[in-house]
Amino acid sequence: MIIISIILLIACMIASLSLGARVVSFQELMDGLFNHNNESYGANVVRKRFSRTIFSLLCGAALGVAGALMQAVTRNPLADPSILGVNTGAALFVVCGIAFLNISTANQYIWLALIGSELTAAFVFGIGSMGRGGATPIKLVLAGAATTAALSSLVTTVMIPNSYAMDQFRFWQLGSVGSATWSSIATFFPFLIIGILIALITAPALNALALGDDAATGLGVRPGFLRLGAAIGGVILCGAATALAGPIGFIGLLSTHAMRLILGPDLRFLIPMSAITGAIILTMSDVIGRLVASPGELEVGVVTAFIGAPILIILAKKSKVRSL
Repeated sequence: MIIISIILLIACMIASLSLGARVVSFQELMDGLFNHNNESYGANVVRKRFSRTIFSLLCGAALGVAGALMQAVTRNPLADPSILGVNTGAALFVVCGIAFLNISTANQYIWLALIGSELTAAFVFGIGSMGRGGATPIKLVLAGAATTAALSSLVTTVMIPNSYAMDQFRFWQLGSVGSATWSSIATFFPFLIIGILIALITAPALNALALGDDAATGLGVRPGFLRLGAAIGGVILCGAATALAGPIGFIGLLSTHAMRLILGPDLRFLIPMSAITGAIILTMSDVIGRLVASPGELEVGVVTAFIGAPILIILAKKSKVRSL
């Protein structure tokens, strides 16, 4: 499975570099990648697409791992990072930054989005932890859904009277990797590493958590502390990707669920494979968006919604799984 995934990943990279409004030949692809003295139009197109391709792969990997973490935290195989209000919290802080602070750089976006994501996730986790039984999957889902609805209303409230914020935000809200630069990649990369490290470190304990809180406690796991740590890792990954690419849906949901059907529930294998699958899905969706709307471009967030929704329904009907 790993070999097949790596082959698909390489194929996606080649397709992303070669296809679009301007299809480049194999020779132009090689010149763009390895012959820096070649300044032909085709070679320059490849070089400009290279940063976009790398950014797409990294964002897809981040969203895939975030999906695996959120599904493990909530013990719900159909959960998405947005289950804790991460996307909406990031969106609220970004639109407030655009409207009131005139932010415009990737570094400003990412810090505001992370703050919004962390505060929202902490709020949802706190609400979901109240009452008997602590932070149960059902209470987390309900708290996340209610918080998302409330924050979405606030986003609209901030945008409507501010035309500048609305113009800036509507493009970001669609979700796109087209504006990727090496600077934004450098800004995003440390957060990706931190989030993946948290995911890998917590994976064995999250496997125990899937047995239930009582069983996990008997194995020496602290469920509340573990959920908080894993949720922070998911928030970092999803918040950073959302800040720079916009709220792209279905990647974390689809990649992790598909890998679980193939590999089983062991997160030690599921997390790295979800990263690879997420990168494949997002990169291919970006290529499809370029080809379908050529010579223009269809934003990748729209493509993932069209592709992800029907596939998710099919997977959900086949799996018939209610909880991990």
